[in-house]
Amino acid sequence: MSSKHEWRKHEKPFYLPKTKPELIEIPEFKFIAIKGQGNPNNSDFSNYVEALYSLAYGIKMNLKKLDCPPKNYVDFTVYPLEGEWDITDEAKAIFDGEINKDDLVYELMIRQPEYVDEVFFNQIKTLVKAKKSNALIDSVEFKVIKEGPCVQMLHLGPFEDEPASFAQMERFAEELGISRLSKLHREIYLSDPRRVTPDKYKTVLRFKAQPTK
Repeated sequence: MSSKHEWRKHEKPFYLPKTKPELIEIPEFKFIAIKGQGNPNNSDFSNYVEALYSLAYGIKMNLKKLDCPPKNYVDFTVYPLEGEWDITDEAKAIFDGEINKDDLVYELMIRQPEYVDEVFFNQIKTLVKAKKSNALIDSVEFKVIKEGPCVQMLHLGPFEDEPASFAQMERFAEELGISRLSKLHREIYLSDPRRVTPDKYKTVLRFKAQPTK
């Protein structure tokens, strides 16, 4: 049996970029995901995160128990929480440069190894629902996502300071003759807010890019 797969060691290009913008091609990955809306500082946001982690660890632990695991199976470190962020269509219609967090829409997700499929996911979902009282577990879906060409960088510090990093990323894209596809963007959370202060947060920022017409 191979050693445990650890994303921090084996997939650095996707999860541990430098603190300056770079262009990268993101291939097709599998995820478990859940959609929500509203201010992430509200207490119910944690229920979305909890639902995802309940399933992520359910998948990991039940794979270890199988007498006949999937082909290419190897134990793995659970991937970090990711989120795709946008604002409502109503907010876009009157957007003045300032974002009201109550207008946010998001899709939170946790990547899965390539040998996890939707059939196994649904089996674990049934098991976890029987043990956990979180009603949002039923809203978690299995998805395959290919982002393609993206600009990304590592943002250090509070989430509120992200606009400066995005501005830096947009300037980098412009210099390469490419442009940001939309205001939709992805964040990958490498820090545990329960253990570090906001000035120590590490977050991968990423947006899709295309050649400027």
